[in-house]
Parts: sequence; C-alpha cells; structure tokens
Amino acid sequence: MSNNEIHAAAGTKESHTRLLPLILFSALLVLGITPGFAAGNAGKVHDAVGQLHGHNLAADMSDFPVNPDGTVDVIIQFNQKFTSRHVAMMIAQGGKLKAKLDQINSGAFRIPVIVLRFLENHPDIAYVTPDRPNKPAFDAVTSAAVTADIARQHYGLDGSGVGIAVIDSGVYNHDDLQKSSGSGSRIVYSESFVNGDTRTTDLYGHGTHVAGIIAGNGKDSVSGYAMQYTGIAPNANIINLRVLDANGGGTDSQVIAAIQRAIILKNTYNIRVINLSLGRGVYESYMLDPLCQAVEAAWKAGIVVVVAAGNAGRDNTYGTNGYATIKAPGNDPAVITVGATKTRDTLLRTDDTIASYSSKGPSLFDHVVKPDIVAPGNRLVSLLAPNATLPLLYTAMDLIPSVPLNVCSVNLLGISVCTQDSSSKYMRLSGTSMATPVVAAGAALMIQKDPTLTPDLVKARMMKTAWKNYPVNSWAYDLLGNSYLSQYDVFTIGAGYLDINAALSSTDVAPGGAPSPSAVYDSMAHKVRFVRGTPLLGTTVVWGSSVVWGESVVWGGNTVISDSVVWGDSVVWGDSTCSGFSVVWGDSVVWGNSLVALSSAENGEN
Repeated sequence: MSNNEIHAAAGTKESHTRLLPLILFSALLVLGITPGFAAGNAGKVHDAVGQLHGHNLAADMSDFPVNPDGTVDVIIQFNQKFTSRHVAMMIAQGGKLKAKLDQINSGAFRIPVIVLRFLENHPDIAYVTPDRPNKPAFDAVTSAAVTADIARQHYGLDGSGVGIAVIDSGVYNHDDLQKSSGSGSRIVYSESFVNGDTRTTDLYGHGTHVAGIIAGNGKDSVSGYAMQYTGIAPNANIINLRVLDANGGGTDSQVIAAIQRAIILKNTYNIRVINLSLGRGVYESYMLDPLCQAVEAAWKAGIVVVVAAGNAGRDNTYGTNGYATIKAPGNDPAVITVGATKTRDTLLRTDDTIASYSSKGPSLFDHVVKPDIVAPGNRLVSLLAPNATLPLLYTAMDLIPSVPLNVCSVNLLGISVCTQDSSSKYMRLSGTSMATPVVAAGAALMIQKDPTLTPDLVKARMMKTAWKNYPVNSWAYDLLGNSYLSQYDVFTIGAGYLDINAALSSTDVAPGGAPSPSAVYDSMAHKVRFVRGTPLLGTTVVWGSSVVWGESVVWGGNTVISDSVVWGDSVVWGDSTCSGFSVVWGDSVVWGNSLVALSSAENGEN
C-alpha cells in the first residue's frame, strides 16, 4: 500500500465516510495485517469485501477472483479524459497502473481489493470491470514478477515474426506451439545433432518445457486447469535444434554444431535469440573454450545468446558456499547469463528471493562477474512432452486437468469424431533452465518492438533497467528441510531482477559492446574492483562510458561500491587463507561435469 496521503475524490461528508474503511485498511497493512483474506487463498471479491452494489461496477465484479496478494485487476473507465490526475488518484489508493487505455478514457490497474469500495458510486468513475481473461496470458505469478503482463497490455507484443532457437533435448509438437489460426506449427525448423539419432522430438522432456515458457499459447489450458499457461512471447517461432539425448546429456560438438546451424539459418527464419538451458563445468578460460567461442560467433552474427547460470549454488565442496559455480558457456562475458529466483506464488516481486541452487559467480579462471540477471525459475509450469523421461520419472510434477480435454478429428468419412483426453499437458520444473527462457522471450519482445537492436544493446538495457531492490540476504529450505543462506551481492543476482516492461520502455543508446566485467583482487589492499571487458564489436564498452551507463547504475550502487557487499571478508570467503578463496583465485583447481540440461529433478525448493 502506498504511503502517499489518501485523497478524497470529493469534499463531501459522504465521500470522507466512504474512505474510512480504506484508511483503516491502510493502517492494518502498515502493521502487516491483511483483513478479510489470506495470501494464497484470497477467493473471490465478495469473500474479501462483501457484496458490491455500486451502479458503476460490473455485475461479475463480486465473483471475480482476488490475486494471492489481496489485489484485483480492473479496468476503470473515467467520466472525463483519462489524465495523470486519475493515475495519481489510484496510486494514492495503493493501485498500480498496468496500462493506459487513452482511447476509451480508461486505465488498467491492479488495486487492493478493498479499494473497490472507494470506487463504488464514485462521481469520477463511469464504470469498473474486471480485467477479464479473453486471450492467453502467462502464468500470472511469473508474468507479474517480470512485468510481462504489463508489457503485453502496454505494447501489444507477443514475439510475432521473431525466431528463437531452442538448443536443447528437442521440442515435442505440442498443441500450445501451433499457430493461433490452427494452420500449422510454430516450430518452423527441426534438426537433430544427437549422434546416431535423427529424431527431433523431445525424448527427455526438457526442451519442450523450455519452449513452452518462451512461446506456448495456452491452447490446452483454456479449461480444466487453474489458469491458462502460456509463454512470455506466445506467437514467436521456435527453431528446434536437438542436442541432448533421452537422459538429458550431450556433447560440446553437438551444441557447437547446433549454434553454427542457427547462425546459418539466421536470415531464413529471423533467428534473433538462442536459448541455452544447458551447460557444463569450466575447464579453461572462456578465450580458449570452444563452446564459449561458438556462442561468441553467434553474438557477433547479431543473435542474442541467453544461457543458464547453473544449479550449483548450494555446492560447498571446496569451501566456496556455492560461489564460482557458473557453468560454461555462461562464463562467457558476451552472453546473458541467467540465475533463478522463486516467486513464492504471489504477484508481488517484493517478496521474491533467490533460489539457493542458482549458481553464483565469479567464473573460474577469468573471474567474470556473473550471472548478469535473474528471473523466475522455481516450480514453473510449462509444456509436457508425453512419454519423455522427466514426466515419466517424476509424475508428481505433472499437472492433471480437473476436466478432460475434448480432442476432435475428422475421420476418412468426413465425420468429426471427438474423444476425451484426461492426460496431463503440463508439468512443473525448477532450475536456471527455466529462468533462461523467461529472459530469452523478453529479448524477443524487445527485438519485435525494435528490430534494429543489437545483442549488446538488448543486454545493456535489460541489465540497466533490472529491478534492484533486493534484501541484504535471505534463507531458503529444500524439500528435506536443509537451510541455505543467500546474500544479495553482484555474484548472486548480477544486475538484478528482469523487468521486461522497463527494458521495453528504455530508449538509452550507447556505442560499443556490453561484455560482463571481471573481478580483480588486490592482495595488498584486500579489495576487489571491476575491470571492464573487451567488447566483441567496436572498441568501447558501454559500462562506465557515461552517466547513463555508469557501473553503479547498471549493477546498483551498493553492489559496486560497498566492499562489504561485493567481497565482505566475513561473508563470502574471509581472507586469502580460506580454502574457498584459493580455489576461486587459483589456477590449478577445476571442477565440473559433462554437458547436461540445467534443470533440477526435484520439485524446486520451499
């Protein structure tokens, strides 16, 4: 609830009387008390505020569902021309503007449910309706966390015309990946790079889940499920490049071959983004690693490469508390490397925290500051590939529909035959694998809005506009009850939380590249400083080149300036005598594993 003064819309005794419940509600919120509903079990509007009788409220307003955090999404039509005065009035009531609808003197808002009492019969309000679902919208919690819902309403972007290469375990031709017209699939190209296996469908179940987070259109969840599950860019095209087998494993050469194919097909299918929800250990400098060189080649070709950070954030094998566990090719300074957060099943991102399994920087050998950004990746619902390894092994993660799906087809006699299908179409997975396609889809929306954007400018705008108001630290608990402490430093959250709407709104331009910087330890002063990377294109680096791209602006003032946050002696490794410190800053210790899909088999964390 906003701390701004609550202003009565009219100076009458009646309007002040109508405001009394709202003032009481505001006071209770300050004390952390939410009357009338509980987070996560909010029910309908009438459960929270009783029946509404205002002449200016839609008849179905009382039965509209309340969001888990006690808010409700509405469209408010005003009697006068919609202006900033109306926006200010709603902000003063704790509302948030989702979209300006100037042509109909309206605004889409997310408001505390009790504010409906304020709007009821208000003289300035012509009509209030629920923001009714009439087209696919991504899982409300994830979408709200990265402001994709606001961006979609504000800009009307859905990824149309943009090709995204999913280099993964293959993509099953799911109903949700068909064209909205029903005239064919949006998987416009498929090829297998798995040795000895030309099949391009998904035998593991990972690539399909990733593709759904990017571009699912929610067709199979229109009914029978708690909500409609669609991707961030639900009309984007998928280029299916299979590199992982039925066990989720692959090799560098297969991935590199797929990256090369994406570069070759770039102009044919307008491939502007590559999603790599896979990785392996770091064995040498990125300047020598062939996998890193391959992603740099794609970047130079004008393709945004988005890579998972890894799921080793809990690994304390070498005394690093999960630091220096970034996987390759996420250690390359050119690409966008993504860590995972958990939304706690609320629409507010202010209570979101980092997933303790999300890998932390700096990278081994080169000490590149990673991840670059974080996005939701814990228990995300997306598409299920039938008979694939993951859904068969972990049936508890499958979402069973409450109402069977009607499946109709035309037989040889031209007669339509319908049957009922009660099998699951969706499942939950967790990991930085799931956070990566959220960012990849966000990049696709940015490119749809402005096709002239370079990969470096996409990265720079995302990082500069990322939400940075995280706590100092947080605790997490796995399914066994083990606890993990995370601190919110530059090696844990990078530049912050992806904010798609803010990135789309940015018009900042700077020449040069946007390589992630490196961290350099001064053993004499016991200080760590940033060293700007060398851009792949051009001779300048956007970070620090001006006030617009200053390092403290991009990564956050505390993250860059405060030694205790960047490299606290008592928080990260202590001093140079610690084993973890010598592991990270030495050059003789390497750990890693074979190239695998970066998702977690368990159902996330609490």
